[in-house]
Amino acid sequence: MKETLKLVVVGAGSSYTPELIEGVIMHHKELPVGEIWLVDIEEGVEKLHTIAELSKRMIAQSGLPITVCETLDRRKAIAGADFVCTQIRVGMLEARKWDELIPLKYNVIGQETTGPGGMMKGLRTIPVILDICRDIEELAPDAWLLNFTNPAGMVTEAVHKYASVKSVGLCNSPIGFQKWLSEFFELPIEKIYAEFVGINHLHWVSDVVIDGVSRLQELIDYPKSYKASNVPFDAWDHRFLNSLKAIPSYYLSYYYMTDAMLDEQKEAAATTGSRAEVVKQVEEELFELYRNVELKEKPKQLEQRGGAYYSEAAVLLMRSIYNDSRDIQTLNVRNGRTIDFLPEDASIEVNCIVTKQGPLPIPPQKIPESVKGLLAAVKQYESLTIEAAVHGDRDTALQAMVHHPLVPSVTVAEQLLDEMLEKNKPYLPKFH
Repeated sequence: MKETLKLVVVGAGSSYTPELIEGVIMHHKELPVGEIWLVDIEEGVEKLHTIAELSKRMIAQSGLPITVCETLDRRKAIAGADFVCTQIRVGMLEARKWDELIPLKYNVIGQETTGPGGMMKGLRTIPVILDICRDIEELAPDAWLLNFTNPAGMVTEAVHKYASVKSVGLCNSPIGFQKWLSEFFELPIEKIYAEFVGINHLHWVSDVVIDGVSRLQELIDYPKSYKASNVPFDAWDHRFLNSLKAIPSYYLSYYYMTDAMLDEQKEAAATTGSRAEVVKQVEEELFELYRNVELKEKPKQLEQRGGAYYSEAAVLLMRSIYNDSRDIQTLNVRNGRTIDFLPEDASIEVNCIVTKQGPLPIPPQKIPESVKGLLAAVKQYESLTIEAAVHGDRDTALQAMVHHPLVPSVTVAEQLLDEMLEKNKPYLPKFH
């Protein structure tokens, strides 16, 4: 076991990075990180420097022996790494704005990880992540890649299929729900077992068990739903939940309440702006705080971002791999035979036992029959999108778009695909 670890953060100019630094500081006894390398691209150099300076102040305040390095040289950073965290946004928030606004013109949900917007994000992102994997294969073959980059499930599956890197996908949604459960039941998280079934941003909690007793019905009967700030809806229909016998991820509101969510998105686009524009404003305010040389901790305002707690998930995963902890975490991993009606090479989001060899998925005890069709359909769209991204294949991209459950017709799929591919031209060299 190595005495000190090298952690690399690719896309470190993200406003989330201070949360990751905070986690490394808090868990340093069990995760002895000695070097943190913060990496970004030329366009993000100013934000990278701001984050690096804040990180140095946070670490100086902690008194821990951790060196922080900032660089635009990704290969230099990755060489000899133990853990590489990817949190990139290809095309930055401007591209996210297109993902959200273009589909609305066609009366289709516009969201950065769901539907046509998620598809475009996947097409832009997967080739870049695979590029990073080539560097890891060459320069740090024993490193673990922890991917937060959305669409996390697609990216994780692409890495498993097209790279030899040890990789796990992470999302803040499960840990956010577990924290909510802890408050709801007034118990520590480790006393509550929530069973997650599905794929990234399309999962269901099929049971919640405390002291061997299912408490799921209490959650079904509770009038408020757990949700994140970036997905606006009020609550699930009780009759629907009662017959489903599961709690859907808040992202499933786009599938189960499409008309209401579409209306809400159109209204927001016409008034407060798309989610990308809202996030841009939040980011500007955060970076204004980060530039203050008196600031030496993660500011509370960071939790306004939709990805609150994501770095906590990352640090817990690194800690568990390093210490062979064998605790249970909800992760994006290769299916194998865990969910028997999905392909073995699909990426799924389920509970896993975390060992030093990596996460071992736990086969779910309950999978509601009624969710299997939607789960299989969205997984098929994801797998087609991965193939389109890797090969720059427009025919495969069209099939992915047509077969997404939120796209209403072939005609709309063709028009959406053509317009969105053209708009994303600078980031999709394989398609042009």
